[in-house]
Amino acid sequence: MMNDKKNASRRDFLKGTTAAAAGVALAGQMSIARTAHAAGSDVIKVALIGCGGRGNGAVQDSLNADPGIRVIAVADSFEDRAQGTAKRLREHKEFKDRVDLPDDRVFVGLDSYQKAIDAGPDMIITATPPGFRPMVYAAAIKAGKHVFMEKPCCVDAPGYKILMEANQMAEDKGLKVGVGFQRRHQPEYVETIKRIHDGAMGAITLLRAYWNGGGIWNRPRKEGATEMQYQVDNWYHFCWLSGDNICEQHIHNLDVCNWAWAKDGDPKKAHPVEANGMGGCLQRYLGGNKGTGQIFDEHFVEFTFADGTKMYSQCRHIPNTFSSVSEHAHGVKGESNCAGWIRGETEWRYDGARVNSMVQEHKDLIAAVRADTPYHEGWHGASSSMTAVLGRLATYSGKIVKWDDAVAKGASEFPANLAWDAPAPVTKNENGDYPIPMPGIYVPY
Repeated sequence: MMNDKKNASRRDFLKGTTAAAAGVALAGQMSIARTAHAAGSDVIKVALIGCGGRGNGAVQDSLNADPGIRVIAVADSFEDRAQGTAKRLREHKEFKDRVDLPDDRVFVGLDSYQKAIDAGPDMIITATPPGFRPMVYAAAIKAGKHVFMEKPCCVDAPGYKILMEANQMAEDKGLKVGVGFQRRHQPEYVETIKRIHDGAMGAITLLRAYWNGGGIWNRPRKEGATEMQYQVDNWYHFCWLSGDNICEQHIHNLDVCNWAWAKDGDPKKAHPVEANGMGGCLQRYLGGNKGTGQIFDEHFVEFTFADGTKMYSQCRHIPNTFSSVSEHAHGVKGESNCAGWIRGETEWRYDGARVNSMVQEHKDLIAAVRADTPYHEGWHGASSSMTAVLGRLATYSGKIVKWDDAVAKGASEFPANLAWDAPAPVTKNENGDYPIPMPGIYVPY
């Protein structure tokens, strides 16, 4: 649970974003969107914040998406990652002529995100560990930057509130926001969901979502690392940084199901209102990773939407078990995989164009920046991220968890003091284990 110091830190940040949003309202009719890239130029300057595998992939996707992209800054908490990304970009056979990265725009440290934002980009790409995303996003929007933000966008309810305030600020400023839900830019998904919304299956009665696979990397502790450094380095395995695998990976599938359900819906309300579930972490720790993290191996959640529709959700990290990464919608007249076919009274299969959706999502965002057309994926980024948090609260606690209560009363996972030598949010017990949430004992809010 949060202590008073942690509560105060989150409240102060929220007050800051609210004040910034109020300032926007006083700015008159000036279109920040029109001034957020070089006037009269095809160049869009980009700063990458978060230089891990996804950050390196995202910045290359952006460079592939548009010849006008110029990378002018990179930032990461760890020097080897920031310098490694800068070196790869400078030496890249295809992109090196579109990279302007002097040493003084390669930023390192826990505050490096703000230095990159202040370095003069028109747009930022943020691919930090998810726990950092709300504050990075809010800082970028406050500074008037367009944003591409990887998923999930938050790992707890206070982070969701920061997102929602920053989303409103972005809307008021006319800034463009993309979120790394590439399925929303994949033609077979787009066409299938449109047909579902147009009634090809009749009213939806059930949704199913899966991310079941063998597991994920686990990084060893580096010699001399503080506890905070170890946890940030091995971020996937700590709830305050990843939100657990239900947030970090399974969110893709939850987002598709929210999208399928939300016909003509307000993206702010495209989410379940209740969840109950179960989960555990037997294999992850007995299988050789004991004492290296605290997240679950598996989650099963029954979500309920406002109209009573159910969504059954599975995610698992256990080798040699049933594997599936997929989504399914069932209606009174048929069923669909949400990604290319519908069967039942209507039989249909997608046979159109295919694209690299991880490049396409950047193309769509950049096109909106150039044309100054409305483009704001931050709303469903927030809704789907909080849907995953809702599911985690249900599996950790074993209780029925309500959306409104979780948003209003959900605890912060973030540390009160973010510094390499500060106490980490979770510490090992006398047996050398990190605390594991216990259903029936864990309090969701």
